[in-house]
Amino acid sequence: MWLFDLGHAAKVRPVLVISIPYGDDDRALNTIIPHTTSARGSTHEVRVDVPFLKSGAFLVQGVATYPASAKIRKLGELRPELFALVMKGLARWLGQMPN
Repeated sequence: MWLFDLGHAAKVRPVLVISIPYGDDDRALNTIIPHTTSARGSTHEVRVDVPFLKSGAFLVQGVATYPASAKIRKLGELRPELFALVMKGLARWLGQMPN
């Protein structure tokens, strides 16, 4: 979990980095899923409770790739079972598993 600058309209917000670390020959990019405190109850929002985040949800519809320069600071890590819940939601959004 990192705090990212997602640009003027998207604000600075917590995100879950889901990409693997890049190497010296790779582009310095991170694929992220943003966290929102304005949940709407969508099936594409994955709620997880962790002490370092305000109540909200991961918006798997917002999966995006940003330059590593957007990283501000590390906030913490999700336990493996919570990370798996978010990835299951992402797979559902991408049509890789049934609703």
